[in-house]
Amino acid sequence: MMPMLIHGGPDMLGVPLHDLSTNSNACGPYAPAEQALREADARHYPDPTYTELTIQLAAWHGVAPARIVIGASGSELIQRMTTAVAVQAMASGAGVPAPVWLPKHAYGDYARAAHAACLSRTSVAQVANLIWSCDPSSPLGQGDDGLVDRVANLKPGQTLVLDQAYEPLRLEGELTLDSAAIDRIWRFVTPNKSLGLTGVRAAYAIAPCGGSDLLERMHALAPSWPLGAHGVALLQTWATVDAHRWLRECRAILRAWKARQTSLLRDAGWKVEPGTANFFVATREKVAAESARERTFESGVDMKSCLDTIRRQGFKLRDCASFGLPNHVRMAVVAPEVQDALMRALKSGGWHESPLCHGAGHQQRRRQELDHHRAVSLLRQPGPEGGPLQGAEHEQQRTGGDGRPSI
Repeated sequence: MMPMLIHGGPDMLGVPLHDLSTNSNACGPYAPAEQALREADARHYPDPTYTELTIQLAAWHGVAPARIVIGASGSELIQRMTTAVAVQAMASGAGVPAPVWLPKHAYGDYARAAHAACLSRTSVAQVANLIWSCDPSSPLGQGDDGLVDRVANLKPGQTLVLDQAYEPLRLEGELTLDSAAIDRIWRFVTPNKSLGLTGVRAAYAIAPCGGSDLLERMHALAPSWPLGAHGVALLQTWATVDAHRWLRECRAILRAWKARQTSLLRDAGWKVEPGTANFFVATREKVAAESARERTFESGVDMKSCLDTIRRQGFKLRDCASFGLPNHVRMAVVAPEVQDALMRALKSGGWHESPLCHGAGHQQRRRQELDHHRAVSLLRQPGPEGGPLQGAEHEQQRTGGDGRPSI
C-alpha cells in the first residue's frame, strides 16, 4: 500500500496565520531573494543546461561543475535518485528488488519513493543499495549518530544520500563528516526553507567525487527544465556571501528564540525532545494519577481533534504520527510575540490543564468511566460506622485542547 502523502503548510483552510508546520526560517524571507523573484524573467525558458547556475553552485561548494545535478525540489530529487538506484539494480541483472535503508523517523517521501520504485526496506544498512540520512533530521532535528560509520563502511555499489535540507539552520554543533567522507556521498541541498520562501521549489544535488554511472542516470532521468525562472533566481541568490552572512545572523536570533519557546512549553508541562535545528518535537507530559484514590483514565489521544482545534485558532503544527511518533507534534521556532500567542491558544484549548488533549469522544468515555467508578464506590460504602464515600470526591472533568504541529 502506498504510504500516505502528509505535509505541513497550507491546507483546505488556506494559509495558516501562524504556520509552525514547515520548519521555514522565522527570520525570513530573505529580502534580496524576494527582489530577485520579482525581477525574474518568466517570459522565457531558462537555459536548459543551467550552465551559469551550475558553475556558480559548483564554485560555491568548491566542486567540479560536473558534480552538480539540478532538481525541481528536494522531493523530486528523492524520487529521481530512488528510481535511478532501482533502474541501476535492474540493469545489473539483480533478480530481486534493490534494498533501501531508511532512518527510524524520517521524511515520508523516502519511503514513498521506495514503494513506487519497488525497492525493499531493510533494517541493515550494510546490505542496502540505497541509504538515506538527514542531518539535522526530520522530524526530531537531531544529528545522525551513525552517519560516520555508515559512510566509512560504504561498499562498491552502495549509494548514501545525505539530505541537508536543514543544515543551514543548524543552531548547535556541526556535521560530523570530514571532507574525505563528504566526497564519498551524495548531498541534496534545498535552500527555500532557509531563505523563508518555501513556495519556491528549487534544489540541487552534489554527486560524489569521481563520477559514476549513477550520476549519468540522474541526468538522464531529469525532465527538461526542472527549474523555472523563479527557481533559478532563488538558487542564484542562495549561493552568495551576503545570503550566508544573513543566515549567520538568523541563527543567532533563532537560538535565543528557541531557548525562550522551549522554556515556555516546559513550564506549561510539555516534554521537549533535544535537537539542534530551528524546530523541535514536543509532547504533553502524562500524569499517572490525580490522587492516591483516583487514577486518570488515559485511553488515548484524539490528536486530530486537538490539531484541528488549534488550527481554527490560526496555528498549524505538524502531527508526528506519520513519522512514527504518535501523540507528538513538531513545531518551528518562531518570534516571541507568536510564541506568546501560541501559548494562549494552547491554554484556551485545554492543553495546559490536561496532560493529554481529548476530543469529544474521549470526553464522553471519560464521563462514563467516572460514572462507573462512582457507582462502584457507592456499592462499597458506607461501612457499619457510616464512613465517607470514597472515589467520587476527586473526580476532575478533563477538557481537550488542540494543537497542530508544523513541518
